[in-house]
Amino acid sequence: MQYKTMEGKKELIEKLQKDILLWQGYKPQESCTAERIGLGIMETAFPNGVFPTRGIHEFITAIPEHSAASDGFISALLAILMKNGAGCVWISTSRKLFPASLRTFNVDPERIIFMDVSKEQDVLWIMEEALKCDGFCAVVAEITSLNLTESRRLQLAVEKNGVTGFILRKDLRKAVSNIATARWRISPLPSYNEDEMPGIGFPRWNIELLKVRNGNPGSWELEWAGDRFVVIDQEIKKDSSYYAEQRQIG
Repeated sequence: MQYKTMEGKKELIEKLQKDILLWQGYKPQESCTAERIGLGIMETAFPNGVFPTRGIHEFITAIPEHSAASDGFISALLAILMKNGAGCVWISTSRKLFPASLRTFNVDPERIIFMDVSKEQDVLWIMEEALKCDGFCAVVAEITSLNLTESRRLQLAVEKNGVTGFILRKDLRKAVSNIATARWRISPLPSYNEDEMPGIGFPRWNIELLKVRNGNPGSWELEWAGDRFVVIDQEIKKDSSYYAEQRQIG
């Protein structure tokens, strides 16, 4: 009897959470875009358990390691978002991403329009216009800072057409309030090869979801296993023979 009561409370809480999201202006995504994108348990951190494609995602890239790791993580996300043939725009004043490296994440660089400009104001203007275009699933912009007014304009464009916006923000000293749906910090982790196979293992990252609107921030370790994301189970990792070997080597 107590179990049924607990289940009833759980359903009631979930319904109230969804109602609160509606009252706060969070619109449910269309059925065609409300699918999970393969982040596993990470997706429970987002409202209604779905990665918010109709939003601006801000990545903190104050140091080169965070910038490179964010490039890789976003590339893996693009592999999923672009699977139906949509394109992407990548805008920057000082791009470090090597287009051919996108093939590591099963992304055809020919389907991405790279726009390298000299002024940061041009980056934001191009991003806003690209977010309004049909045929794109995402727009990526590398900038120094993003203020409240700029973020509002970008969010309005995102909500209208449903194109996901990714911003890589470089300068923490110019951090100001904005309305980004989610704020991330991605750090690289050592890769791992099973059975002492030669070469480099799959990319791994420490994912910090620092802020998510109407969601639950958290931290996870994630691997791109060739064609999908795999969340690294901390308990399994502690007991694995690989980590036992690493302790002996150390």
